[in-house]
Amino acid sequence: MDELAQRSGVSVDTIRFYQKRRLLPPPVREGRVVWYGTGHADRLRRIQTLQREGFTLAVIRRLLDGDLRSTDASLAAAVSAAGTAEPGGEAPLDLDELAARSGVEPEIVSRLVDEGLLVPRAVGGEPRFTAADVEAVRAGRALVDAGLPVAELIDLAGAHHRATREVAEEAVALFDSFVRRPLAGAAMSDEERAELLVERFRAMLPAVTTLVAHHFRRVLLQAAEERLRPDGEPGGGG
Repeated sequence: MDELAQRSGVSVDTIRFYQKRRLLPPPVREGRVVWYGTGHADRLRRIQTLQREGFTLAVIRRLLDGDLRSTDASLAAAVSAAGTAEPGGEAPLDLDELAARSGVEPEIVSRLVDEGLLVPRAVGGEPRFTAADVEAVRAGRALVDAGLPVAELIDLAGAHHRATREVAEEAVALFDSFVRRPLAGAAMSDEERAELLVERFRAMLPAVTTLVAHHFRRVLLQAAEERLRPDGEPGGGG
C-alpha cells in the first residue's frame, strides 16, 4: 500500500478511504501480505481525474463500474460543478475554517451539519464548504443577534429543510420525467443528447432557484403582515 501511495501521489489514508467506499477492488493477499497491481494504480489515477472534472465519489464509483450512461455522467458532472462553483475560485473550507470565517462556534456549525441544514461537498473524501456556506452561517448568526433563540431557530430551519427536501425531490422527478427520459429516447447521438441535457439543466437551475426565493420572500412578508394585522381586520389588496 505504501508503494501504491507513492506511485499514485495519494496518501495511504486516502487509499483506505477509497477501499471503504468500494472505489478500489481488494488487493491480492498472500499470507499476511497484500499486493496491489497496475490496475489499482490506473484506477486511482482515473479517480483523481474524475474528481478534478467535478464528479462526486458516488458518481465516480458508478462510472468506474459501468453503471452510468455517458449522457448521465455529463449531467452528474454539471450537477456537481453547480454545487461547488464559487466566484473567485476560492479553496474549499473544512468545518473549523467555516466556523472561524463565519464567527460561529464549531459545535454549532457541526450541529447544523448533523441536522442537514448545512450540506457539505465531498472533496477528496472529506466534507468541505464554500464561501456560500460562510454567508449562510453568517445569516443565521444575524438572526440570533436580532433576538431569535438558537434552539428554536434550528428547529425552524429543520422544518424548512424537510419541506424543501420534499419539494426538491418532486422537482427532480419532474425533470427526470419530462426532460431526461424523453431525451434518452430521442433520435440523436450520445454527445448531442448529453450536451442538450446539460444545457437544459443549466437553464432550469437558476430559474427554479429564482422562483423559489421569490415565492418564499412574498409568502414570508404576507405572513408578517397578517401577524401585525389586528384581529378580525380583513386583508387589504394592492
